[in-house]
Amino acid sequence: MIKFIFKWLFRLVLLAVALVVILLLAHNAILRVYLEHQIHARTGMQAEIGKFSLGLADPTVTIRDFKLYNPPDFAGTPFLDIREIHVEYDPAALARHELHITLMRFNLGEIDVVKNQAGQTNVFFPRLGAPANKAGGNAGKLFTKQTGLEFKGIDVLNVSVGTARYIDLNNQQNNRTQIIGIQNCVLKNVKSPADLGGLAAFIALRGGDFFKSMLGPPRQSPGGLPLIWP
Repeated sequence: MIKFIFKWLFRLVLLAVALVVILLLAHNAILRVYLEHQIHARTGMQAEIGKFSLGLADPTVTIRDFKLYNPPDFAGTPFLDIREIHVEYDPAALARHELHITLMRFNLGEIDVVKNQAGQTNVFFPRLGAPANKAGGNAGKLFTKQTGLEFKGIDVLNVSVGTARYIDLNNQQNNRTQIIGIQNCVLKNVKSPADLGGLAAFIALRGGDFFKSMLGPPRQSPGGLPLIWP
C-alpha cells in the first residue's frame, strides 16, 4: 500500500510542478483563463484557479484555490482541491533549461476518489504520460520531453494533506470520508518517488483502511491510459 501511495503522491507533485512550468513558460503575458484552458488541453479536465501570481522581481510562483474536475466519464465530479502551490526556483538553473526548485509548499485540501458506473476509478492523470517505473526514471524523462526542462529536484518540500473522499456513483452507501490531517510535513532533496516514502507511510498511517480498498489489479480507461498504475 505504501508503494502505491508514494507513486500516487509523486504524480501529484509532478502535476503541481507541471502547473508551475506552464506559468514560467508563459511569462508575464499569462492570464488566469489562459492557464485554465491550457490545463484542460493537457489533462482533459476542467480547472478553476482562484488566484495566481508570478513574481516579477523574485523567482516565485504561487497558485491558490486550484480545483480540478473529473471528465464526463466520472460525471464531472471534483477531483482535486489544492489550497496552495507556492514555488521558489533557481533562475540560473532555468536559464540552463533545468528546473531546480529551492522551496515548494503543496497544500492539498481534498482529493476525491470516484468510482464510475463502469467500475473504473479516477486515480490517474490523463495525457500526462505512462506510469513511472520503480526508480521514477520514466517520469523524469517524460517531464523533460513535455516541458523541455530537466528536473533537478526540490530542495525543501512542505506538504499538507487535508481530506480524502471516496465516491461510488453506483452505490452511495459506499461513500466515505477520511481526514488525513497532515500539516507542514517537510521533506528535503526530493528527486524521485522513493524520496516521498516517509510521507507516503505517514499518509497510509493516517488513512487507515481508506486506501486499501483502492488497491487491486490495474484497470484501463477507454483511451488505454492506466487508472491505477502498478
